[in-house]
Amino acid sequence: MNSYLFYDLETSGLNKAFDQIIQFAAIRTDMQLNEIERYNFLVKLRPDVIPSPKALITHKISISKTMTGISEYEAAKKIHCLINEPGTISLGYNTLRFDDEFLRFAFHRNLLPPYTHQYNHGCRRMDLFPITIMFRLYREKVLSWPSRNGKPSLKLADLNTENRLATGAAHDALVDVEATLALTRCFIKESDMWNYLSGHFLKEVDRQRAESLPVSFQNDLFKHTEGLLISSELGADMQFQAPVLFIGNSIPYANQTLWLRMDLPELRETTMDSIHETTWVIRKRFGEPGILLPPLERYINIIEKNRMVECNKSFEWIRSNIGIFNSIIKYHQQFRYPEIPNLDADAALYQMGFHTQKTEALCREFHLASFAGKLTLISQFQTPETKTLASRILARNFSEVLPNDIKTQFALYLSRVNPESSESALVDYKGEARTTPAGALMDIQKIKTEEKMEQPQLKLLDELEAYLIQTF
Repeated sequence: MNSYLFYDLETSGLNKAFDQIIQFAAIRTDMQLNEIERYNFLVKLRPDVIPSPKALITHKISISKTMTGISEYEAAKKIHCLINEPGTISLGYNTLRFDDEFLRFAFHRNLLPPYTHQYNHGCRRMDLFPITIMFRLYREKVLSWPSRNGKPSLKLADLNTENRLATGAAHDALVDVEATLALTRCFIKESDMWNYLSGHFLKEVDRQRAESLPVSFQNDLFKHTEGLLISSELGADMQFQAPVLFIGNSIPYANQTLWLRMDLPELRETTMDSIHETTWVIRKRFGEPGILLPPLERYINIIEKNRMVECNKSFEWIRSNIGIFNSIIKYHQQFRYPEIPNLDADAALYQMGFHTQKTEALCREFHLASFAGKLTLISQFQTPETKTLASRILARNFSEVLPNDIKTQFALYLSRVNPESSESALVDYKGEARTTPAGALMDIQKIKTEEKMEQPQLKLLDELEAYLIQTF
C-alpha cells in the first residue's frame, strides 16, 4: 500500500558529511492524507560532532537534552526502516535540497544503503518547497502569503504563522512536520494542480514532459529544446524561474541534464576562455527539482520584460556564434566535480561510488551480528573506507568495550577533528572545512557580542561552550 511519510530533521549544523541529526519527526499518512502513525525522537550527540552555535539557538535543543536520545547508529537504522517501507513516498519542506542528503550521509556513515528509499519496493521522494513555489506563482488563492521586509517569504515558519497551519515553536521537527502536512492538505484540494505537480517527481513523467518542450533549433548532435525552469536556487527576485535551453546530458554524470540560462546578458560576452565565468548551467535530474514548464505566454508573463528581452538577444547570439556555443556545450558536458585528495571516510560517499554486492551483504551481516561478531567482520570489508566506517560505528556507540587498536584509531581521528590550526581541518566532499572546536568557540563569542540574545539562548550557548572545553 502506498503512503506518504512527511518528515523533518533538526541537526547539529549544516554540513551534511560531518554534522548529525539531533531530532527526527515524521507522520505517515494514506494517500488521502489521513494520519496512520507518527514518530518523534531525539538522537544522542556523537563524541566527534562539534555542534554549530547558530543551529543550537535555532532549534533550542540543549546539549544535555540530546544526551537523552538514542545513538545515531540506532536512529539511522530506525529511520532507514521507516523510509524504506514498501510504497513509501517520503517528503517534507525543502527535503530534497537538505534533509534527504543529510539522511543519505547518515546512512552512508552507518553502512546502510543510502539510495534505496529513492526507488526500491515502490519507494520514491517528493518535496513541498517547489510545489509551494508553483502555487505562489500560479494558484495564489489557496493560501495567505507572508512577506518579510516587503518581499514574499516562503519560509515554512512564516507560512505557518500566516496561515495557522500548526501550533508550537518553529524548528521543532514535529511542529514543522505538522505544518507541512497541513500545507499539503491546502494544496491537495486543488486536485488538478496537485496531480500535475506530483508528476514532476515521477522520473518518467518528468522526462516525457522535458522531451515534449518545443525545439528552439537543432544541430548535428541533438535538438535544443527551450522552456522555463522553476527552482528555489533562482530566488524570489527572479520569481524563482528562468528561461533555459537544453544543451544535453553530462558525460561523467549521465543522470544530469544540462539547462543553460538564457536571460543573463553576460552569456553574450562568452569567449573560449571565459565559459566558467559567463555561463550559468542548471543541472537537473529527472524526478527532482527544478520544475520544467513549456514557454507559454501565461508563464512567461510573470518574468520581467527586460529579462525576456535579454533571452531573445541570447538566442540570436547563439545562432550567430555556433562555434562558441558548441564550446559551451562541450565544457559543461565534460565538467567533473573536483576530487578531494585524502577525503575522510565520513565524507567520501560520492567518491567511493556504489558498494559491491559482496560489501552490501557484509553490511547486512554486520548489522545483525553481536558486538563480538561486528569486531570479527571489520577485517572482511574490501576497502579502507568501509573498514574505517565500521570501526567508527563501534567507537561511537560501544566505547566502553573497545579493543585497543580501534581506540587508538578513533583517538587519532579525534585529533584531526580538533586540529591545532583551522588550516588543518578536515574537509568535506565540496572542499569545505569541518567546524573545529576552536572555530565553534569563536562563533559563540561573536554571537554573544554582536547579536541580541535572550536568556534561554545565552544559557544554551554557555552549555555548549562548557561542553566544547570539557570534551575537546
